[in-house]
Amino acid sequence: MSQSAAGGRGRPRDRAVDQRVLRAAWGLLHAGGYAALNVDDVAERAAVAKTTLYRRWPTKDRLAVAVAAEELGEVPIPDTGDLCGDLTEFVAALAASLNRVRMSGHSGGGASAGLAAELVAAAARHPDIGELVRAGFAQRHALARARLQRAVEREGLRPDLDHGLLIDQLAGPVYYRILITGAPADREYAERLVEAVLDSAFTAKEQGA
Repeated sequence: MSQSAAGGRGRPRDRAVDQRVLRAAWGLLHAGGYAALNVDDVAERAAVAKTTLYRRWPTKDRLAVAVAAEELGEVPIPDTGDLCGDLTEFVAALAASLNRVRMSGHSGGGASAGLAAELVAAAARHPDIGELVRAGFAQRHALARARLQRAVEREGLRPDLDHGLLIDQLAGPVYYRILITGAPADREYAERLVEAVLDSAFTAKEQGA
């Protein structure tokens, strides 16, 4: 999900202003979490008028979602010909980006879901924000589906597998750990998760290669 989409429609915007606002907002979120995000402080730090900020992001929730989208960025899926390795990179990058958002405002470790949970709550409070968040996930999942289809064609991934379910099996545990349990979701976990999900996912010929 792009930060411009999170702000709404209108005339073309000054990207430099957007970036100043988002950096200022991220500084507040990173230092103090969602409670520290204050529109007056963001406007002062970014050296923009509050009216300019509100035209772009009418609510604190929308601004927070835009900042998170910027920080999460894209989570590309490599295509090296090694599906297990490529999905491990994808899961590890997803976990790392979510952890960056989760840890905003934390002075130390801990299992709290932090800002990540606040953004989930914002999407639940506002249907329009929920639609933007879901659109971002849909785009990411479309890239994953395309990678899996190429694996069917070139790498021996079983053609009868439900690709949507496989993606859920990869992404779901990462969100569960970050939002619920606080357990580590590092590269070692990504490797074990992908190995477990792909167990028996290839044709007999590929498995015996």
